[in-house]
Amino acid sequence: MTRPVRDLSRPTMPCSAVQARMAEETAARAAAAGPAPALPEDVGAEAGLRAELAEAVDSLAPELVALSRDLHAHPEVGYAEHHAVAAVAELLRAHGITPSVGVFGMDTALRAEIGTVAATDAAEHGESRDADEAQPPATAGSHVPTMAILAEYDALPGVGHGCGHNVMCANSVGAFLALAELERRRPGALPGRVILQTTPAEESDTAKEILAQRGMLDGVDAAIQTHAYAHDLADQTWLGVRRMSAVYTGIPSHASSQPFMGRNALDAATLVLTGLGLLRQQILPMDRVHAVVDDGGQVANVIPERAELNLMVRSKYPETLKDLVGRVEDLLRGAALMTGTGVEIITDANTNEMPVRSNAPLLQAWVRSQRERGRDPLPAGVVTETVAAGTDFGNVSLRVPGIHPLIKVTDRDDVALHTREMAAAAGSPTGDAAAVDGAYGLAAVALDWLHDAELRDAVRADFEAAGGAVDVAGFWEE
Repeated sequence: MTRPVRDLSRPTMPCSAVQARMAEETAARAAAAGPAPALPEDVGAEAGLRAELAEAVDSLAPELVALSRDLHAHPEVGYAEHHAVAAVAELLRAHGITPSVGVFGMDTALRAEIGTVAATDAAEHGESRDADEAQPPATAGSHVPTMAILAEYDALPGVGHGCGHNVMCANSVGAFLALAELERRRPGALPGRVILQTTPAEESDTAKEILAQRGMLDGVDAAIQTHAYAHDLADQTWLGVRRMSAVYTGIPSHASSQPFMGRNALDAATLVLTGLGLLRQQILPMDRVHAVVDDGGQVANVIPERAELNLMVRSKYPETLKDLVGRVEDLLRGAALMTGTGVEIITDANTNEMPVRSNAPLLQAWVRSQRERGRDPLPAGVVTETVAAGTDFGNVSLRVPGIHPLIKVTDRDDVALHTREMAAAAGSPTGDAAAVDGAYGLAAVALDWLHDAELRDAVRADFEAAGGAVDVAGFWEE
């Protein structure tokens, strides 16, 4: 039999059986695992108050969908989210809430607060154009329970909102506004403080780490946020990430007449890519190493004097991430030794994304809230870890108790993050529904936590049992 000649002008398409098999395995694991744990009815806020909260969310639904669609139509990359921050600020002001814009030295970071503010917590939050108006009246006394709802709204270059941050922003802003509306309808409904904090540049930087170091989490007891996805999923693995660059310096020479007088920087980069490929056999299944060559020379007849690689190293646990980064750094130095080139390894000044630590009691509150909306989040371990990515919410979750549950924005299980298909879903009716349901979910989690001291104690105990607060800023110095 003669094999058909492949059209070499086009790439081969990945095997569709992979995703089909993954879907089958997900269904089988879901059946075996049973439902995700949810808060019992007698824990958290009482049912009548949650029903009033749901009414508040539903009354806001048109505005939340409009915000999600507006951001979807105006995608902006990290630190350039000027339309997005203005849209959020305008919506807050329309509901009588004056935000601080440009907080903690970031032009596109916004902060607003509702509820009770203790005098000891009423501090300035960096440079802000509306800082004076944004501070609610302080009340004398000690610290009050404080929940932060974080929001992202940056997009991907060339793809737009292929990570669904427009939906996630609507979730967070909607939750905040719904809680404010509940407090307006029933004064005293918020026995504590709720902060809305937008966090720029999740895709291109680790802005949450920078914001945390500048005081974003000062006085905050817990933090919550959603993530768009192809499944409703209570919890999923999020890998830690270390971003690295390696710059190789060689000696240029004529590539034909005197190649022996050169030292080829591109050869070093080539050895790195080969070495990473060989390393992959000896790393954990959830580890990831990937790199691109940013610079490899200018012309073919000159031995390249300079080559630069951009690398990302990922692992499931902080300690395995640190170990894997050390192995990759050894590989980078080895390429320099083999080629006679110099190498400079460059890492970010701030710790990059850390693995997310999810808080079990808060996740149970989320699951209950989503069942009230007709959704049924899958428990952890049902969707394969193979599709894990990273987020700088991990840096938050190692400082304070937090959750980062995933909400389904598409009617197709095979839609992946960072694709045009996910971008389309985030601006579709299924994305609109997720914008509203996720807003209720976050608001209900915050309300449950604020109204139940025993739940707050359980949240803290779970956090401490998992290792307590981590010195994230100093992680790479240990």
